[in-house]
Amino acid sequence: MARRAPNILITGTPGTGKSTLCENVASTTGLRHLEIGKLVKSQQLHSGWDDEFDCLVIDEEKVCDALEDQTAEGGCLVDYHGCDFFPERWFDLVVVLQTDNTVLWERLEKRGYSRKKIQDNVQCEIMHVIVEEASDSYREEIVHVLQSSTPEEMEENVERLTQWARSWRPSS
Repeated sequence: MARRAPNILITGTPGTGKSTLCENVASTTGLRHLEIGKLVKSQQLHSGWDDEFDCLVIDEEKVCDALEDQTAEGGCLVDYHGCDFFPERWFDLVVVLQTDNTVLWERLEKRGYSRKKIQDNVQCEIMHVIVEEASDSYREEIVHVLQSSTPEEMEENVERLTQWARSWRPSS
């Protein structure tokens, strides 16, 4: 069954602006924003707490099971910092957001992240871990890296994704 609306994965290191971008694109396009972190908490799609990384340990299989029907319908903006466990067939576009390291550090500090968690995430950004993960997991032509350090870049990204979603047509 062909989707009537696209599915877009928005990924990137925590603090790169994924949720803000998704909220803005959802409000202009009518696509549904699926924030995986919130779904994991609300639907208990995890296997407990990881003290070392100060986060829930998601159960990737449960997450995929919970999203299967929604992604089959289309019209989803999936928002998560990891991406390699989602099936490639779900997405028409994969966007990796990147942020200047100083800006990222400040954003994570404002969230109250521990120094270790900030350092780990900034290191991840420096090493392009999420870009590599997306490039290894999805077709090259659907993966796009966008900068997300300034309000102007965020506005450009919202406009770019809104235009893309409006012009999307299902493949035959």
